[in-house]
Amino acid sequence: MANLTFEKALKEKGFELVGGVDEAGRGPLAGPVVAAAVILKSSAFNTRIDDSKLLSPRQREKAYLEITQAGFVGLGVVGEDIIDTHNILIATNMAMQKAIFSCVSSLKNKLKDKTKLYFLVDGANMRLDIPYAFRCITKGDSKSLSIAAASIIAKVSRDRMMEAYDKTYPLYGFKKHKGYPTKEHILNLRKFGASRLHRKTFFPVSEVINK
Repeated sequence: MANLTFEKALKEKGFELVGGVDEAGRGPLAGPVVAAAVILKSSAFNTRIDDSKLLSPRQREKAYLEITQAGFVGLGVVGEDIIDTHNILIATNMAMQKAIFSCVSSLKNKLKDKTKLYFLVDGANMRLDIPYAFRCITKGDSKSLSIAAASIIAKVSRDRMMEAYDKTYPLYGFKKHKGYPTKEHILNLRKFGASRLHRKTFFPVSEVINK
């Protein structure tokens, strides 16, 4: 279960603030990839804070509200056009960088020395161009409370976006599957063709477009 082991070790080394970074939406066929960065001011939660995939939608929504009240939060969104122009890994890096800079901007005057800021990033070998120290942790959302919090913010934020897109593109069922390659989604994709939201370089979207 996610805890503060990494965060405490870094603070013992002199880092004033430690944040977690995670993303949602690398695997879907449609919609943006969304990243979040969270620096917790408090770890006293009434709701379980863990890997977002282990929580129910109701648990995530409750946790989302607590996290936004208990921390500095930044969001980064990179759309399907950028994903298609580059690739999902580069787009994910971009989203994480945007989330980190957004989070830092919310600190205002609470951090005088940027060398005292450290980010724990979910994943392996993420290449981030940021002026802050950071470390990548494989399956970090199940190990670090800060990363788990970021995973919840990213997941809830992206789900809300896809639910909103469902009203504009009702043929695909985005509200239900959030753009992931479910059987229903792929059937609708083949039936109605690709929407503006679909990632044109992802299979089977590419197959449908090139028919």
